[in-house]
Amino acid sequence: VQLQESGPGLVKPSQTLSLTCTVSGGPISTNYGYYNWVRQPPGKGLEWMGAVDNSGRTDCSPSLKGRFTISRDNAKNTVYLQMNSLKPEDTAVYYCNVDAAWGQGILVTVSS
Repeated sequence: VQLQESGPGLVKPSQTLSLTCTVSGGPISTNYGYYNWVRQPPGKGLEWMGAVDNSGRTDCSPSLKGRFTISRDNAKNTVYLQMNSLKPEDTAVYYCNVDAAWGQGILVTVSS
């Protein structure tokens, strides 16, 4: 399985971030692992944001509840992240992950 994150590299504060994780190497509908979004702010450790399972059931970090949405489209072999009310402290490299597979990450900077 290969994962590739895509989306904007620069977002203004208070705006909404939308990221896409495109999965190749097999249909995600047959992978029963949790697809996760994980981020790493500059100089800090990895932070788990949320996950979606094969049935579409989601889980989210309590610190992000109300701001974060994760979803998947099995037909498009894609997993999505949406996060609103962005703040400068949301600046981070955002990763998509399933099992032992990780995308290369995408740097998102929140700045006016």
